[in-house]
Amino acid sequence: MMNQQHKTQDFQALSQQDFLAFGLNDVAYLRDVETEEGAAVGIFAADGTRMAVMKDFPSAEAAVRQNEMEPLSVH
Repeated sequence: MMNQQHKTQDFQALSQQDFLAFGLNDVAYLRDVETEEGAAVGIFAADGTRMAVMKDFPSAEAAVRQNEMEPLSVH
């Protein structure tokens, strides 16, 4: 049986760059945004970069899934 000390040595800390990139190609965050045309839904990468703006939530969700990513809603 492994002792607790050995178990913690199996894990390596993520660098700040690795942490920022975590989920970058796997998830997209959806949240309400205001545009010149009115209310819309923004699609954001895991690092917070805005990737697109869609007219409504279903369109944004479909666009994310079409790009083989998982949409997550941010309220």
